[in-house]
Amino acid sequence: MSELDPAALAQARALLAGADRIVVFTGAGVSAESGIPTFRDALAGMWARFDPERLATEAGFRADPALVWRWYAERRERVAAAQPNAAHRAIAAAEATGRTITVVTQNVDGLHRRAGSSDVVELHGSIVRAKCLEGCGPAPAGWEHDARLPPPCPRCGVPLRPDVVWFGEMLPPGAFERAERLAAEADAMLVVGTSGLVQPAASLPWAAVRQHRPVIVVDPNPTELDRLATVTVRGSAVRVVPSILPTTRPAPPARGAAAP
Repeated sequence: MSELDPAALAQARALLAGADRIVVFTGAGVSAESGIPTFRDALAGMWARFDPERLATEAGFRADPALVWRWYAERRERVAAAQPNAAHRAIAAAEATGRTITVVTQNVDGLHRRAGSSDVVELHGSIVRAKCLEGCGPAPAGWEHDARLPPPCPRCGVPLRPDVVWFGEMLPPGAFERAERLAAEADAMLVVGTSGLVQPAASLPWAAVRQHRPVIVVDPNPTELDRLATVTVRGSAVRVVPSILPTTRPAPPARGAAAP
């Protein structure tokens, strides 16, 4: 295990300690440390022989809803067995400092919510939810997680589908726009475990950079977003995030200090 850069850690801590509004932008690297495989890694075993477009497009679902549903049922089981890790918990705990912490995530596993984060923008939806294939809306509470066949929509009877963003689909209405606005308004943006390759999500740090907000990138490997970073910390999410997020409330301004 490589040593973390003390100077980078100190700079990241200082930037976040001085921020009242923090946007935490997360990707698959955070969930991987809870044992959840990435989308591509989930195409293993018997699923390795299938083209992703058979399993993650509306056309593929309409052609063979049982096949697609079984794949997502396996992934839901994996998610249900996983637990939020130290990074998820540290992000949620930072809310207790009185700061405004918003999580913008590309992950579909719901672990940020399970860890206790109260404001989560799920850019790519959630694998633990279902919705009507024909647009009636989200499945009501109590829909059955049948592993063999998608249950029918209680409103119109067509199959329910996973409430995730498939190839060729738009992001949930308003999700990206809100995330972009929050990134521009934040005092600091913390980017954790994302390669910066998936658009339009990967463009979010630009919203912070354009407003001259600091961007802290945490990843064990080089990413496409490193060039935007005020500081880059090389290390895993579970090692770095708990050590740089604030754990105490911001210091009050000195008596008699001018308002910013």
